[in-house]
Amino acid sequence: MNKIVCLATSCYHPFPTRKQHVMNRISSEEILYFEPSVTYIAPLKDKTAWKRLWLYKKAGERVRDNITVYATPPVIPFHNKYRFINKINQKRLARFVRKKMKLHGFEDPILWCYSPTSADAAPYIPHKGLVYDCVDRHSAYKGFIDEATVNTLERDLASSADTVFATAAGLYDTLSQYNEKTYLLPNGVNFEHFYRAATEEFEVPEEIRELKHPIIGFVGMLQECIDYEKIEHIAKEKPDWNIVLIGRPLPGVNLDYLEKYKNIHFLGMKKYDELPAYVKQFDVCLNVFRSGDLSKDVSPLKFYEYLATGKPVISSPEPVQVLEFADSVYIAKEKEDYITLCEEAMNEPDNSKTEKRIEYARACSWDSRVREMEKILALNGVE
Repeated sequence: MNKIVCLATSCYHPFPTRKQHVMNRISSEEILYFEPSVTYIAPLKDKTAWKRLWLYKKAGERVRDNITVYATPPVIPFHNKYRFINKINQKRLARFVRKKMKLHGFEDPILWCYSPTSADAAPYIPHKGLVYDCVDRHSAYKGFIDEATVNTLERDLASSADTVFATAAGLYDTLSQYNEKTYLLPNGVNFEHFYRAATEEFEVPEEIRELKHPIIGFVGMLQECIDYEKIEHIAKEKPDWNIVLIGRPLPGVNLDYLEKYKNIHFLGMKKYDELPAYVKQFDVCLNVFRSGDLSKDVSPLKFYEYLATGKPVISSPEPVQVLEFADSVYIAKEKEDYITLCEEAMNEPDNSKTEKRIEYARACSWDSRVREMEKILALNGVE
């Protein structure tokens, strides 16, 4: 495939999401991976954002033989509310991208976008093909967002793309109205990595070594759309069960009220390589989302990673994508169902569901997802 300029919505480090998994595997001579910008006022909400205001002045990081990562200049806030601000930001971003393209000898790459805001950058970045890989219902996020503005940006980006990928059926239904070359392609899993939890022996991580089983575990960012009411319900009703949460709260998410429960353990962020050792100690894995437009159309990475471990999974009915796996996971429709289903999951009579979960995950590997992407792109002449 031709060279790729990727305008990502996730920083390359520390945890791989769809953007990194796809770029790490797609066949390309060279990739420039541009991380998302922070706003000038971001440090007021997230102190860790201070250092990101200046990172764009540093040289790119060569993370793989064919991938260089660049931080991007900070932007004016409220760009998801007022389009004229987004146009100013994206023109500035495009100038920065063009400079890096020139440095690397890029002329007409494939432009690969993950955010609707890129609709206003694309016209100013030379490219021979445009791909929009949609991973979220962007207009459903809370904060300084105007739903109509974001939806219009997304329409403009999708309609101008040569290929559009959507991770969930709801996203596909929307985007296919703008572009007939829209394809449903859910998230995947780094299968071999998480399958290790089913096949290898690990030393029990020190932080959970003294915890008694059962251990009910969650791995992922502690964001607003997670249903903490259900987690609190389990902790309250089953004080002898231990609940382990791996991940950090995103800015604006305050979980201090859960700290009164002695059986809820916040472990913070863990290295990606360490996750199989932690999940191996889980008796049940939690995939709990609050009902809403954002949750409904999510394609949760953690869900596929849980499947690869073979561990029992208790999930909310949303994201709706999980319902496709109802023969091997446990769907809790009501709050009271979580206790009952956890007990049922911990007493599976044989390995049949374990094996089915693993086979589902194997079929959803990132390797197979990216090969499917490449076939679709070739069909549409994006090479």
